[in-house]
Amino acid sequence: MKILIVEDEISLADDIKVYLSSHKTNCETVADVKNALEKVSLYSYDCIILDIGLPDGTGFRVLEHLREIKKADGVIIISAKGSLEDKIRGLEIGADDYITKPFHLAELAVRVLAVVRRRQFRGYNSQEVGHLTFYLTEQEVRYKGILMNLTPSEFRILHYFIASPNKVHSKTALAEYLLGEQSDFVDGHQLVYTHIKNLKKKLNEVGCPEYIRTVYGSGYKFQIQ
Repeated sequence: MKILIVEDEISLADDIKVYLSSHKTNCETVADVKNALEKVSLYSYDCIILDIGLPDGTGFRVLEHLREIKKADGVIIISAKGSLEDKIRGLEIGADDYITKPFHLAELAVRVLAVVRRRQFRGYNSQEVGHLTFYLTEQEVRYKGILMNLTPSEFRILHYFIASPNKVHSKTALAEYLLGEQSDFVDGHQLVYTHIKNLKKKLNEVGCPEYIRTVYGSGYKFQIQ
């Protein structure tokens, strides 16, 4: 999963990032509205953890912007404010959940999974696509019951594909999903090529058909035969 943490309390942002990263998620952090708006405009996230009280405005502006540009990223508001009005406003604008500070990181992680599950797995912990079964909580994939030995990046690529099957994804889009802004500083296309090559090999080893297709000159797509 790819997570954006919008929080100006640096120690809290770092704690959230370390905790969620230990659960095989790719986390990025920003500390103000300006950078949050830039991030959500350029990249897509499975879930955005959004503080309301930011130095240059409120997190509500980020929610409004997501609606304006018709992005469907999941959002969990975190705020020291526990008023009913803030909760209602956030949920009306488009947030999926609201958690009041202070909170336990384990609870936040569970809520993140719940948001992703509702949005991409139709409320279930697992999803079956062409005899491939994705287990969100365990971050596992099985083909006809056979466990695939996937790296976190390979799992994220498959997770990304099944969210929009039959759509062609460019190498640039895949690199940005895996690396975020770091894709500007490394050879993201080569990294994606390597991950896709290894992923195809692992799918073949368990007898899975060629679900990942190379669209020459464009990128890749996930297509069930």
